[in-house]
Order: sequence, then structure tokens, then C-alpha cells
Amino acid sequence: MLNNRMPAYATQQRGAEWAGHFTTILRGKTCTVIGTGDLGGNAAAAARSQGMTTIGVRTRAEPHPDFDRIVTIDAIDSVLPDSEFLVLACPLLPATRNLMNRDRLSRLPKGAKIINVGRGQLLDQDALCDLLDSGHLDGAVIDVTTPEPLPPGHRAWTTPNLVITPHVSADSPGTYNPDSLDILMANLRALRAGGALPNQVELARGY
Repeated sequence: MLNNRMPAYATQQRGAEWAGHFTTILRGKTCTVIGTGDLGGNAAAAARSQGMTTIGVRTRAEPHPDFDRIVTIDAIDSVLPDSEFLVLACPLLPATRNLMNRDRLSRLPKGAKIINVGRGQLLDQDALCDLLDSGHLDGAVIDVTTPEPLPPGHRAWTTPNLVITPHVSADSPGTYNPDSLDILMANLRALRAGGALPNQVELARGY
């Protein structure tokens, strides 16, 4: 959707503007994903299925099957200039708050596209709007904002080429509650059996 400039077409539709945007295919482009858990890994697998090069940013420099390359979070600046697509799929921690600040957003190549399915505070939202306004960034889809809910009159509502969804990307009415109960029951069975509990949170890491 971002590659084919759909946010731009949505902006044009509101203004009754007829103008075509022709783009190259995804194959050969680079997608960087910050956060290599379930969300990030699946995003990388989807990008790779289209022939994209995938770069993962994580806390540890361990390889991941869905990424062509892994860098640690302290080396993020080294990959931003090549990141034609950037996906934010990491938790909000002291180390990731405002991770994509104005300087880092500006390091992305002209025409870059952003998806945020993590938390709104991972990036500088005003800087995102400024860079979309200026045309440095081509488009963005954000499922999370600062604040939530986004108030009426906020500039993000009318920023060109920005698609906003109201924190719904992980919700599935047909499966969310049953799957959550399955996880709870698996933990209870493990606890009763004296085994290791799945889905443990490492408090020191924050997730």
C-alpha cells in the first residue's frame, strides 16, 4: 500500500484531485524492522516474500531467520540511510522512547515510508508530520499515536499522506479472547505441573 502511494491517493481523493503516481516494484528495496518479535518477524517475512532485503534491529546481535541482516539498537544510525521502509514493532521502554527522533527520521532516505504498530512514543510525531509535509517522507501508516485517542483538531488528522488507525492492528474479535484464554490455561497447567511457565516477563528488560 505504501509502495503504491495509497496514502497519497487518499489525500488526493479528499481534495478531488486526479493525479497518478508511478513507482517501482518492491523487489530489491530495503525494509528495516525495529523489534524482531512476533510482529517484527512476520513483517520481515512478508517483506522478504516480495523480494525485499530485510534488516532487523534488536537488543542482541543474534541472527533471525526472517532477516538478511541484524544490527543492535546502538547501531541503528548505520542502517537508517538505506531504509526505504521502516517498521516500528518494538515495546516502549526507556531505551526506545523517542527512538526515532527528528534527527533519525531525517536520516531516512528521501521518499522513505514508515509503519508504526508499536507505541506512539517510539517516534517524534511532530517531526513525522513535518517530514511528510515537506515531502521528505513519502507516506506513513500509524496504528498508535501520542496521545491516544488522538484529539479532534490535531495536526496529524490532516497531515498529507498519513493514514491513522485507532490502535486496532492486533485486535481480532473472533480469536483474541479465545487465544488469550488458551495462553492463560497453558500457564496454569505448567504451574500445576511444576514446570517452566511460558510467556514469562523479564522485569529487568520490561517485557
